[in-house]
Amino acid sequence: MDEHRRPAALAALALGGAMGTAARYRVAQVVHAAPGSFPWPTFWTNVSGSFALGLILAVVLRHFPPRLYLRPFVAVGFIGAYTTYSTFAVETVLLARDGQAVLALIYAASSLFAGFLFAWAGIRSARLVRSRA
Repeated sequence: MDEHRRPAALAALALGGAMGTAARYRVAQVVHAAPGSFPWPTFWTNVSGSFALGLILAVVLRHFPPRLYLRPFVAVGFIGAYTTYSTFAVETVLLARDGQAVLALIYAASSLFAGFLFAWAGIRSARLVRSRA
């Protein structure tokens, strides 16, 4: 049976997803944005999730065998539920629709740039920690 269809892998994914969703909700409660302004909660959630994905996957892929359920739990479950492309897309469209086209473009471009930058920084951080250990 395919590894991702095993009940234990699905359970790890579901548990990670539940935890990631709760974490995303918590960030939205702490980081506020006024309607029609830059969507800081989604931005910081996605950027921090990009960093975490880079960092954690660099560590997990290096130190843990693929048969463990860390990847489905962390990468697909927790971080997949924590980050949110759909909210990012909707917020971008709503900003543009509401006459904030420049802000929508800034939001989209900065989200993509920061996401890639922070994913790279997470991978790099894992490598720096590993090289010092």
